[in-house]
Amino acid sequence: MSWLAFGLIVWIGGWQFSAWLARRPDSSLARVIAPIIFGVTLVLVWEALVRGLDISKVLLPAPSDIAVAFANSTAILWKDFVQTVIKGALSGYAIGCGSAFIIAVAIDRFPFLQRGLLPVGNFVAALPIIGMAPILVMWLGFDWQSKAAVVVVMVFFPMLVNTVQGLQESEPMQRDLMRTYGAGYWKTLLKLRLPSAMPFIFNGLKIGTTLALIGAIVAEFFGSPTHGMGFRISTSVGQLAMDLVWAEIVVAAIAGSTFYGGVALIEKAVTFWHPSQRSRQ
Repeated sequence: MSWLAFGLIVWIGGWQFSAWLARRPDSSLARVIAPIIFGVTLVLVWEALVRGLDISKVLLPAPSDIAVAFANSTAILWKDFVQTVIKGALSGYAIGCGSAFIIAVAIDRFPFLQRGLLPVGNFVAALPIIGMAPILVMWLGFDWQSKAAVVVVMVFFPMLVNTVQGLQESEPMQRDLMRTYGAGYWKTLLKLRLPSAMPFIFNGLKIGTTLALIGAIVAEFFGSPTHGMGFRISTSVGQLAMDLVWAEIVVAAIAGSTFYGGVALIEKAVTFWHPSQRSRQ
């Protein structure tokens, strides 16, 4: 049996199984199995097409070639992961989201700041990363600090806007009731407004997870030490080592999905009372 026939059989089989699964009653198991089946089908069809059409490794390596490169380069991949994700992305994410949250509370406490800070934040968010990254690299050096600064710029505004909007979500009647009980601003903030804002805050945190990884990787294209995911991708492309490039992409995809999933799990635990979470149970 040829590779193309194998790919066609796998595609039809995956399609039929997914259609059968869609007709089954909704359950947690079905929600887990569906993406797994889709992913396995995609990888097998990819392998069959590359082998069957004899596509060059330079254009598109097969998943098996990527797996071999991954296994042979685990030490390099781990070193790049630590440099880009742990040092650059996570530190910038924590600084950017934390500072955005504090400033959002200040804006909520002193409304006149909203007219001054939000337009500035909107302007910074509109700046292209390819323009900001080389400037920050020149200012802060080639190590992870400049990559973290790029991440701060990218995640700050989405977190700020979502938090400011969330803090305004509580109903006027609820705030009047808190004042009737003699609660001041800070007690109202902690007991009423922050819990009401949690879905918006976590929305900003989830948006930041993807932006943080993208920002850290792209920033490394404009200067980095001799390790890092962006550095490895740019140098491997020049060496036509596309299997290693795809291995780095796999690491980035796993890291990004895990990061997003972790924040989503925390959101589910914190906002279990929200209708959007109850509807998924």
